[in-house]
Amino acid sequence: MTSSDPRIEATADVDPRAAVGPGSTVWHLAQVREHAEIGAECIIGRGAYVGPGVKLGDRVKLQNHALVYEPAVLEDGVFVGPAAVLTNDLYPRSVDPDGRLKRGDDWHARGVTLRQGCSIGGRAVLVAGVTVGRWALVAAGAVVHRDVPDYALVAGVPARRIKWVGRAGEPLEPAGDGRWRCPRTGEQYTETAPDTLVPDAELPS
Repeated sequence: MTSSDPRIEATADVDPRAAVGPGSTVWHLAQVREHAEIGAECIIGRGAYVGPGVKLGDRVKLQNHALVYEPAVLEDGVFVGPAAVLTNDLYPRSVDPDGRLKRGDDWHARGVTLRQGCSIGGRAVLVAGVTVGRWALVAAGAVVHRDVPDYALVAGVPARRIKWVGRAGEPLEPAGDGRWRCPRTGEQYTETAPDTLVPDAELPS
């Protein structure tokens, strides 16, 4: 084993058909299902679950007991807090109308998409099919039932945008005329439309 090899605890359950990237760690009692793809330098916490075919980018962190159901896609740098749940069924039932146990082919799984750098707070629930935008922040305990814009901070049940955040994760400060500033990095952002925030560095010159 080299320093770039993945570290998989003996008590973790990683299907041999899954791919775990270099420098990643899968901790005690975590389960990684068949055909899941985990990128480089990821951390899969104790008791976390990664469903079949789920795709994780590089440097993704799943905290203890986070549940990520297929076919979710998590881009680079995503954080999922402890006991957060990414669901995949809008109309869940154990049985069909005839009372027969439903099987995998009896319903259509809709995965959650988490864009680059976003963070999901502990015990948050994301409803099947939603997308959380780049560098957005979902507060602990929130229930997200619709898409979250880039750089938005959402909270509550159901979740609503309450602030903007920058890439450092801290709430932005108003700078006048629809512009915002990160108190930690000094980065500037512009509100180009309702619920649309763009870093000044990405605006056309």
